[in-house]
Amino acid sequence: MYAFQYHRPGSLKEAAALLGKLGDGKALAGGQTLIATMKLRLAQPSDLVDLGAITELRGIKVEGDALMIGALTRHAEVAASAEVKKRIPALAVLAGGIGDRQVRAVGTLGGSVANNDPAADYPAGVLGLGATVITTQRKIVADDFFDGMYETALKPGELITAISFPLPKRAAYAKFPNPASRFAMIGVFVSQVANGSVRVAVTGAGGGVFRDAALEKALTANFTPEAVTSVKVSASGLSSDMHASAEYRAHLIGVMAKRAVVAALG
Repeated sequence: MYAFQYHRPGSLKEAAALLGKLGDGKALAGGQTLIATMKLRLAQPSDLVDLGAITELRGIKVEGDALMIGALTRHAEVAASAEVKKRIPALAVLAGGIGDRQVRAVGTLGGSVANNDPAADYPAGVLGLGATVITTQRKIVADDFFDGMYETALKPGELITAISFPLPKRAAYAKFPNPASRFAMIGVFVSQVANGSVRVAVTGAGGGVFRDAALEKALTANFTPEAVTSVKVSASGLSSDMHASAEYRAHLIGVMAKRAVVAALG
């Protein structure tokens, strides 16, 4: 690990000010990705701004027809939350399946979404629910937030403060995990709103999380497992690596989408 300067601000205002003046500074949330890359010397920030003491970035609450979750809320807290289980149980299931117990005890919602790992779970939940990412500067709808592998719409020094998840009529998440890392080989988040329209978000398949228009169209017309079966998922553009071929990932998208619909209906 390369040398760096460590900062632990006590407020969001102080953290934003630090990141604004530190040219090569990085915000530290749970550190599940950043610390690992620093240990391998794949990242060399000049400064780390630890957000851990900023209590205003934590918490779960209902605001109107949405569930607001603070950026520093840990995966384990989302998974165990009675409010999340009641309002969007699919989100609790998603959080409870991230990594292992140690990762869930430290990793945060905001850190996961800001990192946008192409096999991470939370991006599928954010995009699949049509959530809004709230930052220190603005509000960004999910469809405009994710820009590909490890890339987002966040500007330098801009911090996620919370994410607002609209309450769906029904939703579910199904994942085929890598047995070693527990990252998604394929994860599919399906949600339906009151008017019947459906969103389907896929993670683990390629360069980043994406929506599947064909599955959305079929499920909006008929929200049943049979509707998923009628859609042939293309392998074009999907990842092919030591873990799975593009064709196998395409097959898994259909399988996981069908399981998610069954879970949502059940």
